[in-house]
Amino acid sequence: MSATESQKNRIRELVTTLNCASEKYYAQDDEIMSNFEYDRLYDELVVLEEETGYVLSNSPTVNVGYEAVHELPKERHEKPMLSLGKTKDRNELAGWLDGHPGILSWKLDGLTTVLTYYDGKLAKAVTRGNGEIGEVVTNNARTFINLPHTIEYKGELVLRGEAVISYSDFEAINSTIPDETQRFKNPRNLCSGAVRQLDSSVTAKRRVRFYAFSLVSAPGVDFGDRHMAEFEFLESQGFEVVDHILVSGSDIVERIGEYEKRIASYDIPSDGLVLLLDEISYGDSLGMTAKFPRNAIAFKWTDETKETTLREVEWSASRTGLINPVAVFDPVELEGTTVSRASVHNVSIVRSLKLGIGDTVSVYKANMIIPQIAENLTKSGTLEIPAACPVCGGKTELRETEGTAYLYCTNPDCPAKQLGAFVQYVSRDAMNIDGLSEATIEKFIAAGIVSSFPDLYHLADHRDIIVNMEGFGAKSCDNLIEAADRSRHTQLHRLLYGIGIENVGVATAKIICRHFGYDPDAVSHATVQDLSMIEGVGEVIAASVCDYFSDPVHMDIWEKLLNEVEPEKPGSSPGEQPLAGLSFVVTGSLAHMSRNELKERIENLGGKLTGSVTGNTRCLINNDATSNSTKNVTARRLGVDIVTEEEFMTQYLVSAEG
Repeated sequence: MSATESQKNRIRELVTTLNCASEKYYAQDDEIMSNFEYDRLYDELVVLEEETGYVLSNSPTVNVGYEAVHELPKERHEKPMLSLGKTKDRNELAGWLDGHPGILSWKLDGLTTVLTYYDGKLAKAVTRGNGEIGEVVTNNARTFINLPHTIEYKGELVLRGEAVISYSDFEAINSTIPDETQRFKNPRNLCSGAVRQLDSSVTAKRRVRFYAFSLVSAPGVDFGDRHMAEFEFLESQGFEVVDHILVSGSDIVERIGEYEKRIASYDIPSDGLVLLLDEISYGDSLGMTAKFPRNAIAFKWTDETKETTLREVEWSASRTGLINPVAVFDPVELEGTTVSRASVHNVSIVRSLKLGIGDTVSVYKANMIIPQIAENLTKSGTLEIPAACPVCGGKTELRETEGTAYLYCTNPDCPAKQLGAFVQYVSRDAMNIDGLSEATIEKFIAAGIVSSFPDLYHLADHRDIIVNMEGFGAKSCDNLIEAADRSRHTQLHRLLYGIGIENVGVATAKIICRHFGYDPDAVSHATVQDLSMIEGVGEVIAASVCDYFSDPVHMDIWEKLLNEVEPEKPGSSPGEQPLAGLSFVVTGSLAHMSRNELKERIENLGGKLTGSVTGNTRCLINNDATSNSTKNVTARRLGVDIVTEEEFMTQYLVSAEG
């Protein structure tokens, strides 16, 4: 077995490319290639190394992860944290079990962290790092929203788990960042950066959660030689554990299919599954390779790819002026649905793919959810970057942010910017004017019906025009007028968020309004110094708020809005907060409201939503009360009531809200 010079060169090239991608991913929270592309190159390297026997010492098939960054203290793990072998063949897993029971769980996509408890208290948290040396992030871990700081077990407990940020929290955080080029790319990157902060107050704002997936040691506890018992023990101590089920060789394929059906609606980022042998002694007897333990294996979803023809690239302008490219191609079936569009994100990616109309492209769904272009097979590179905004025809310009090129419209009066502002104002988290879709607002702007926010409360003045518009009638027009009127009774933070002040998201708006006692005049006349003193509001946000209200046009709009709407002051006395001191947990999907709506209603009544079920939880809200989910099992064990959404509304919200 020998390697040709061309094979050696290819191996060197692959090792360099993959190590560079790993450094960006693990040490700098950045991505220079998709998971699809990384896996493809990694698999090519494995095949070449097996064929030739030529393996470099710095090959990613030999080393695990990347060196920890130097800003945080480092510490060596007592036991090396190895990667898992992987397969994309679900039928192979039945043979892998070889007649032994296994535990199937999500493979969460976050930042692996090792926790140590002494005498029932969290004493240390260390990131995975390169598998042997990690970063000490103890203070940051204490801010994880579902992590117990104290537990019943008093021995030295060491466990591993994944720190993650949910998709819903990720979207909420990104929605507070007006500059789209500064938004986080994905929950994994955001979580990694949050956990490895030097300032734990930043971590606290990121709503990081921790899901345990492995017990390293708990001296004195008998687990009956079963990992399943370890999971139960960790739950009994108050930890949320990764969603898991017991499987056998006869049902493993069926169980994987069940997880596959759930992934589209699962709120925690996952890039596959993990299969762990349940019998501890048997799994340990198998030993390990230089890189992989033999008692567990990762199952990666097979990326179903289809070739299709690129027909168009749409350039979509946003309210910030950023113009995003969207690839439009001949429809193909992927993972059971028809797709014909995929975001290309920015000009740098357009260039790297060398796109051109008519090119043959390979498309797939990242993590079986988000359509992406895997590669361009033609690479004509003929696509022109538009010199004019597709909305207003104004001049565009390329701006580079941290090495990535973005396209912007330079026209300050671009209708797309105006449209985006209205879309935010009527959104659910803002004024919640139901029925005012982006398409409807666009028609109203074009017809001159609305030009600023207060105009939305005078739609009745244009009723004759609206009822004669395509797709409208008397009933739909009246519904819009009623929806706008309903929004007159709102909360001040919704109005403050809705007007679109740069850097002010929903959470920040709440903090500001609460600080000024929900007084609109005090908010609009606050100084930078006043605002900077508020915890959670820095100088950048303070300057944004002051700059907004120092503009006479903006102040005029604000005052006119206050003549149209009536911000309600949240109740503050004990009698007005009947849920004060009560904690609730929700799991699964809701039928009558979004989680944000439910959280807001509970908070307005003095209660709070938490991420995990404990002895202090008043009730668990789950429309599938009979399931054996982790939260349901924990609730039953602790004697916490499990109620459906309707039961919760009847028992708590309706009576509390009067």
